[in-house]
Amino acid sequence: MDYLTILQILDSTVRLATPLLLTCLAGLFSERAGIVDIGLEGKLLAAAFMSGAVAYVTGSIWLGLLAGVAASLAFSMLHGLASITFKGDQLISGVALNFLAAGLTVVIGQSWFALGGRTPSLSGNGRFGEWNLPFSDAWSKIPVFGPTYNELISGHTALTYIAILAVPVSWWVLYRTRFGLRLRAVGENPSAVDTAGVSVVRLRYLALVIAGVLCGLAGTYLASLAAGFVKDMSAGRGYIALAALIFAKWRPWYALSATLLFGLLEAIGNRYQSIAIGDFVIPVQFMQALPYILTVVILAGFIGKAIPPRAGGTPYVKER
Repeated sequence: MDYLTILQILDSTVRLATPLLLTCLAGLFSERAGIVDIGLEGKLLAAAFMSGAVAYVTGSIWLGLLAGVAASLAFSMLHGLASITFKGDQLISGVALNFLAAGLTVVIGQSWFALGGRTPSLSGNGRFGEWNLPFSDAWSKIPVFGPTYNELISGHTALTYIAILAVPVSWWVLYRTRFGLRLRAVGENPSAVDTAGVSVVRLRYLALVIAGVLCGLAGTYLASLAAGFVKDMSAGRGYIALAALIFAKWRPWYALSATLLFGLLEAIGNRYQSIAIGDFVIPVQFMQALPYILTVVILAGFIGKAIPPRAGGTPYVKER
């Protein structure tokens, strides 16, 4: 394996990890506020469909981005209505959203475009273009650093750089601001926050708004990357993002590492359809299943004990 091949795999890793990272950060905010968000998959799917549909009709991926964020926010508010306002079971609400998104995207897609639930292919301004960073071409001839800068660091879409920037911003918001302190406190001890005169309901809804925006960005990225929407195109990424969040122990920087690991496994699975070890050939199905196998391993607890926010999954009932 030469250096250029390694760079191509790492470049693919970053591209595949981008929607996972955005979705993982969305789950981070909602779960830090005490809302278990199984519905990440549904928000991702709804955003991908709406962004792909609007981008095709208008010819602008930026209008598609707004539509994708709006669709994801609508699903977030529906989850908040069920689990915060009506104090329903958060797991059931999230699963219901996933089923709703899987069905609605196909039905509406068939009604609008008559392509079996798909949207027509996106092209031109209907997709995000690559951003070439300054001096990427001029420095490409420099040994080692040049190809790394040109192939790996430069040449990604705007949402990839936004996703990476969102990691330190999320860390700063959660650990260096009053809002972040209150948000984390709501996930640990909501009664104490309520006693201090801060609205638990408001904070949890704000967390879901942030989660909705981040899932909207992730869904739009998927639609742009695949040049349109395809039925069930999220392919379990919402669940993988949740597993990455557990792996990261609900911390932003660890979330970046965890999602890059999942992206690397997917990139390897896509690059090497089969690997021969002596006379034994690892089948292509195993390579493609690597991210999902790691998800099961993480959820089975083989990576050590991960302690979630104490109030997670519990509706808050104000004491009289």
